[in-house]
Amino acid sequence: MRFFLITCAIVALTPLTLQAVTFVDVTDAAGIRFQHASGTRSSLLPEDMGSGTAFADIDNDGDLDLYIVNIPGPLTQETSVDNKTNVLYRNNGDGTFTDITDTAGVGDDGYGMGCVFADYDGDGNLDLYVTNYGANVLYHNNGDGTFRDVTETAGVGCELWSTGAAFADVDSDTDLDLYVCNYVTYDLEKLEQLQAESLQSGKPVPSALNPHVFEPQDNVFYRNNGDGTFTEATAELGIAAPGGRSMQCLFSDFDKDNDLDLYVANDTSVNYVYRNEGDGTFTDVSTESWAADFRGSMGLTAGDYDDDGDIDLFMSHWVDEENTLYRNLLKEDPSSQSIRFVDESYSAMLAEVSLKHIGWGTALFDYDNDGDLDIFVTNGSTFQELKNPEVLIPQADTLYRNNGDGTFTDVSERTDITALPARVGRGATFGDYDNDGDVDIFVVNNHAPPTLLRNEGGNRNGWLHIELVGTDGNRNAIGAKIQLKTADRTQIREVYAGESYMSSNSFVVEFGVGNATMIETLQVTWLNGETQVLHNISRNQQVRVKQEPRE
Repeated sequence: MRFFLITCAIVALTPLTLQAVTFVDVTDAAGIRFQHASGTRSSLLPEDMGSGTAFADIDNDGDLDLYIVNIPGPLTQETSVDNKTNVLYRNNGDGTFTDITDTAGVGDDGYGMGCVFADYDGDGNLDLYVTNYGANVLYHNNGDGTFRDVTETAGVGCELWSTGAAFADVDSDTDLDLYVCNYVTYDLEKLEQLQAESLQSGKPVPSALNPHVFEPQDNVFYRNNGDGTFTEATAELGIAAPGGRSMQCLFSDFDKDNDLDLYVANDTSVNYVYRNEGDGTFTDVSTESWAADFRGSMGLTAGDYDDDGDIDLFMSHWVDEENTLYRNLLKEDPSSQSIRFVDESYSAMLAEVSLKHIGWGTALFDYDNDGDLDIFVTNGSTFQELKNPEVLIPQADTLYRNNGDGTFTDVSERTDITALPARVGRGATFGDYDNDGDVDIFVVNNHAPPTLLRNEGGNRNGWLHIELVGTDGNRNAIGAKIQLKTADRTQIREVYAGESYMSSNSFVVEFGVGNATMIETLQVTWLNGETQVLHNISRNQQVRVKQEPRE
C-alpha cells in the first residue's frame, strides 16, 4: 500500500469507545514459529536479558517484515548446529509471514541481545545491526532479499556485551552514525567466585544474576565516514556514559534546535543526557536536566504525550522502581533551549500501578487512533521461581490509555491484554504489519514463543500514516519532525532508529486523528532545517513524502 495524497472515500465515524479496541494473539495464524532459546537456563545473567526485535520493510514491497534476535542456549554449553539463531520473517501481505533467514543470510548465531535497522549507506535498502554478548554484526542489504556480513570492513564489531543501539546523523553530514550501548564485564572464568547470594530489592539472588556485582562497560560511538566504513570516536565526543550499565539509547531533539540530543537509559546506574551543541560535540547535561534517573531503567521511548509541542520521555523500570514519565519543560521556557524534564509519573497515574512489575519493551503510540499517545509495557520478572529456579516468573503486559488530561488509565483488561498467558516479556516492536490503519505489537518472550498482537478496532477512528524519504545518506529521514494539524489539535512525531528495549520500530510514522475527516496541514521539518508543507489531506491512507533536493 503505497500512494501519495490520493483521496479515499471517507465514511463518517462515531467516536471510538474503549471497548471497541482489543488485541488478539495471532502468532500461530501468522505462521511465526519462533522459540526464544533452547535448553534449560543455568541462572546466568546474559540468558535472562534478551532479546530484541524489529519491524522493518527490508524488501521495499510496502509491508513490514520482522526480525527476531535469539540466544543459542545455556551460556555454559558449547554452541552447536542445533542451537537457535536469529530469524527473519518476510511479510506475505496477507497477514502471514515466511521464514527467509537462510536465504537472506541473517541467521546470526551469536549470543543475541538487540537489533536496529537503518540504511547506513544511503542506497535505499534497510541494513541491519545486531548486538550480542560478544562480537556485534552489521549486515548490508544487497537489495535482492539477501544480506552480507560487512562487520569487519565497516569497523563496527564491538566485542563487549552490547545491548541497545541507535542510528542517527549526529554531526549533520547527512549520513548515519551509530551509538552502541554496553552493559557489564561478565567473565565466565570468574563465575566460580560468585556462588554466594546477594540481595536485589531485598530478595536473595545468585550473585551471578546481580549486575551490581560486575564492572560496567563504556558505550561506543561510531562515526560514519560516508564510504561504507565507520570510525570509533567515543572519546572525541565524550558520550561514553561511563559507569552506566546501559540498556537502551535514543536520539531526539529535546531542545528543538534542530540537532539530535542523546538519552541513555542505564540499569542500576545514573542515566545520561547529552546535549548536541550543533558543531559535532556534546555536553553532559544529565544533572541539570532533572532526568538523571538512578533506577533500573530498561525500556526507553519518546513522544509528545501532552501535545505541547516538545518531546517527552517514558522509561520502564525494575521492580519497586516505578516506571517513569518525564515531561519536557521546554514550553515553559522556550527561549532557554535548555534540556529539562519533570517526573510526572505519579500525577499521570503511571507510577504506583507499575511497582510490582519489571518492565522492558515499551512505546508511546496511539493504539486507538484518538490523537494522543498511549503507553504499552511488556513485563517479565528477573526472579526465579522458588521451587523451580530454572524458570523465571512471568508477568502480564500492560497498556495505559492517555486520557487527554495528563493522566493515563490501565486498559489492559478491557483490551484483552490480560487475557493472554503471562510470560517473561523482553523486547517489543510496534508497527502496522497488516496495513489496516492501526498499530500492532510484537513481543519477544524470554525462553518461550513470542506474541504477535493484532490491533482490532483501532482503525475505527481516523488515521494517517507517513513514510518519509530523505536525500543523501539519510534515506530514512531519521531525526526529521512531522507536525500534523486537524481542526481540533496539533500533533508532532520524530523518526527514530532504535528505542523500546534493544529493539527498533517501523519507520512509517503513525498518526491517529479521531473523528477528523481532513488533515489541514502536514509539515515535515528535515534534519537540515528545511520544511515541506502539504495541505488538505484525506485521512485513512498512507502517504510518502520525499525530501526536496537543495537548489
